[in-house]
Amino acid sequence: MSERLDFDRAHVWHPYTSMTSPGAVRLVESASGARLRLSGGREVVDAMSSWWCAIHGYRHPTLDAAARAQLESMSHVMFGGLTHEPAIRLAQRLIDLTPPRLQHVFFADSGSVSVEVAIKMCLQYQRNRGRRIRLLTIRGGYHGDTFGAMSVCDPVDGMHQLFAGALAEQVFAPRPPAGLEADVTEWARETAELVERHAEELAAIIVEPVLQGAGGMRVYPPECLRLLRNLADKHGLLLVFDEIATGFGRTGELFAMHHAGVVPDVLCVGKALTGGYLTLAAVLCTAEVARGVSDGEGGALMHGPTFMANPLACAVALANLDLLVDNDWRTNVKRIEARLLEGLAPCASLPGVADVRVLGAVGVVQTREQFDIETATAAALEHGVWIRPFRDLIYTMPPYICTDDDVDAITNAICAAAEKVAS
Repeated sequence: MSERLDFDRAHVWHPYTSMTSPGAVRLVESASGARLRLSGGREVVDAMSSWWCAIHGYRHPTLDAAARAQLESMSHVMFGGLTHEPAIRLAQRLIDLTPPRLQHVFFADSGSVSVEVAIKMCLQYQRNRGRRIRLLTIRGGYHGDTFGAMSVCDPVDGMHQLFAGALAEQVFAPRPPAGLEADVTEWARETAELVERHAEELAAIIVEPVLQGAGGMRVYPPECLRLLRNLADKHGLLLVFDEIATGFGRTGELFAMHHAGVVPDVLCVGKALTGGYLTLAAVLCTAEVARGVSDGEGGALMHGPTFMANPLACAVALANLDLLVDNDWRTNVKRIEARLLEGLAPCASLPGVADVRVLGAVGVVQTREQFDIETATAAALEHGVWIRPFRDLIYTMPPYICTDDDVDAITNAICAAAEKVAS
């Protein structure tokens, strides 16, 4: 095992990691349920759902069976000029699960690519309406690591400052006030003035609804979404919701937009779509957007990934969504939320902790200063839990199948990590 880890350290590039001075990694031998089995046989609870996608855990018999069954017919076929039942059924399922206005589905390879597709939709739609080419978003957001997606991530506190000058220059509204019930009066005034000032050049507004993910794990008032919807309608802009991280129950609603009762013109979903089995995302849009793109210059949406609507991924996604609905996800998420609230509460008394917040199956401990990631990770592992903190955030997005004991183990481990780095 040490030889493999040595090779990994010397040759394999991991996310957001230096190749010349890589961070520590652990070798996973297998995974089952909510647990990872590390080399040497130690099992730990996965508090991250493998970056928020493995909502039903690992090796779920229903999802395994769906993958095996699809392999009996075909694992892949190009989507250009061809179609197949898993894609048709999954599109229908997504349309059924989302608001009625969203009637058209474009399948993409990943979350970042779905954001790229959404941006293309907006730009092509607006090309026939004055060639608007800029996007408005809010500070503190994160939408992926490809170039279009990077351009709408926070330009100061995000992860892509190195690419300033190479990215399209977008318009950034202030970060919304923190908390579901916060006063948005001043934010609304500033944002409305900003949209008014740039309206003639804006094509769309794009945000992560209610919960910002990798940009800071911040919760903000649903009222902000209603204000953005009104501004978009007033100025002829499209409204895009990036629900890649928040979709499929994570925030306590099936989609985070339901907290506000707002429907976007374009919706991006991914991550939990296949339950963590395969990479797949989707972009849903209204009939008006579809017509505006299709009837305009070019006559088509100019995008077509090789693995678009991969049959294997679509088949697993269908089984995954059936599991989500059949297993009473709402009750599970509420149960997890309650235990996260109780278990993380003691962290608030630590002198180095700035905030503790919970929304649905998301629990966050924010420290006053950035800390050593490996120190926090190792502290949680000592308590039998895998976490992946970043910057000043120790957080969890656990699988929905976690038992009460699993969630208690997660909160104990996070408290131990926070005490280690923030006391």
